[in-house]
Amino acid sequence: MTTQTRRTQPEPTPVEGKPVENNLTENKLTTADELLRYSSGYRYELIKGELKKMAPAGNEHGSLAALFAGLLIAHVRAQKLGKVYAAETGFKLSSNPDTVRAPDAAFISQARLEEVGQVQGYWPGAPDLVAEVISPHDLYTEVSEKVTEWLSAGCRMVVVVNPRTEQVLIHALNADVKVLGVDDTLGGGDVVPGWQLSIGELFSS
Repeated sequence: MTTQTRRTQPEPTPVEGKPVENNLTENKLTTADELLRYSSGYRYELIKGELKKMAPAGNEHGSLAALFAGLLIAHVRAQKLGKVYAAETGFKLSSNPDTVRAPDAAFISQARLEEVGQVQGYWPGAPDLVAEVISPHDLYTEVSEKVTEWLSAGCRMVVVVNPRTEQVLIHALNADVKVLGVDDTLGGGDVVPGWQLSIGELFSS
């Protein structure tokens, strides 16, 4: 997802070592709790205490994210496997300083939902599966950093949807990256048992 730095009007004078966009609090980095309470009409991710404004998804990005989530929801609900979360749902990946990431789609298994119980605020930790759709202006290095963060936080499968190449990349910890084309099928494995997604169907919309 494309991100950009949040700025206020008028812009504050930059101070060395302090991000100018981070003015929720004056003298310290922003926390996940502060982000949750903050209301400005925009959406943000929190990266090691620093706010990053998230630009609205474009037409293709939004369509792919919705289709991916919809196809995943249909299977998860039918099999009672857990919950699927819509784009921009926040997950707290680390603390002190806090990091809150928001994927384009996410899945948490029923077993983990029961283990953690009711959550007020951001889910503590990574989902079992996340999907990230690459936007036109995303850098591959930025996408790679997101994938690393998700896996390091405990995500079992990271699905990167690349409209530029009509490919889907499957990342898992300590495993080679799988590259799927329009003639291939994504399988949920032991993360989402029984789920299969035709890559051609995903990109045919």
